[in-house]
Amino acid sequence: MIRKWLAVNILLTLGCFLCLSVLPAAAYSPQQGQQPAYTIPEYNAYQAARAETNPQARIKLLEDFVAKWPSSTLMKYIYQLDYGTYNDLKNYPKVVEFADKYVAASDPKEDMGTQLQALYIRALAFNFAFKENDPNAADELKHARDAAMQGLKTLGALPKPDTMTQDQFDQQKKAPSALFNYTAGFAALQLKDYKAAVDSFQAALKDNPTDGITYFRLGVAYLQQAPPQSMDGFWALARSIALKGPGEAQVRDYLRKRLADYEQAGCDNVVDAQMNEMIQLAGSAADRPATYSIPSADDLNKIRQSSTILTVIADLKTGGDKAKMTWLAVCGSEFQDVPGRIVDMTPAADGSVTFEMYTGASQEEMDAATGPNVELKITGEPGATRFNKKDYFRYSGALIGYDPQPLLIHWDKAKINPEDVPAEKAEPGKKRTLKKPGQK
Repeated sequence: MIRKWLAVNILLTLGCFLCLSVLPAAAYSPQQGQQPAYTIPEYNAYQAARAETNPQARIKLLEDFVAKWPSSTLMKYIYQLDYGTYNDLKNYPKVVEFADKYVAASDPKEDMGTQLQALYIRALAFNFAFKENDPNAADELKHARDAAMQGLKTLGALPKPDTMTQDQFDQQKKAPSALFNYTAGFAALQLKDYKAAVDSFQAALKDNPTDGITYFRLGVAYLQQAPPQSMDGFWALARSIALKGPGEAQVRDYLRKRLADYEQAGCDNVVDAQMNEMIQLAGSAADRPATYSIPSADDLNKIRQSSTILTVIADLKTGGDKAKMTWLAVCGSEFQDVPGRIVDMTPAADGSVTFEMYTGASQEEMDAATGPNVELKITGEPGATRFNKKDYFRYSGALIGYDPQPLLIHWDKAKINPEDVPAEKAEPGKKRTLKKPGQK
């Protein structure tokens, strides 16, 4: 997916960029009144290679030229043909090699436009060519970062053509500027220089603010810092997803995992809902609002430690951010021996019973309740069918969901306290053995 993104960007940005470069013609033929610095055979061999339309045949001609005239003053133009031809052949390591040779052999003042072109194509090729498992990966990354920074410096020094307005010129420079900054950021990220990576990716996004892959890399860089810049990292990843960047499904999985690790919420659906909300918000805002935050595991643990079922009910009734924060903390949590009064009950054919109950702070409150605030399904307990409406019993279980209006909390793994289960009625005509007080 990333290579596909780069291929599209080659087509989009190369066309804009080439108008900034002018290939010098003086090397192709001596200026009038000057003695050429190369021989006629050298010049003819160069022109033959330049005119060759078959890339493989052109490479052979260029190799022959280097073998015959390794010190030729035309060598920088041979290198220029080399990296252009290897680019046609999609041999990106060779593009990098010969672009570097051209830059080293040319004059940064006289050949500014063509140096910029070489650095630009080198940056594109590097993003295709780089492999993390390459034994020379560290050196390649350092060279790529240096070349990208040199490209930015050269781009900044490039004079404005007389045929362009300043605004047109500035617009033309945005595409190569974004590529150089992205490449420098990627190299810094791989070198674990996360602060430098963040700076470069942010600079790239100023010139290309809707690029999903750059937002993804920026998010990773934020999260890899020590300590992690979690909120900024989450927002950048959400922004990448919202922009439909390459590998969207993988980025979504990565964001979800990092969110889950950060919060350690008890319910998966809570993390999913929070992530979807963040993606929606990030789709309309490049920068995270200062008021937007996500609680950490420590924040949620503090709420859990001070929560009872009564405080949970009160917070959920309050609604808003209070309810949201409390539910993040307690979803999936288990509570024991919670008292409740049956408002309604629905037995099923499989022997299970769904109870709608009201749990409150006192018996008076529960007696006065006209509707439920708790729903639990009891399975595998035959005694559950012996209850009647308005009966009380204590129950245990885990919170799995709730409806806000009217409040109804859903429980999982619900169990009735055995001491509260009504005794089984004796069969007609059968005597019942009564237990003595205190006998189990």
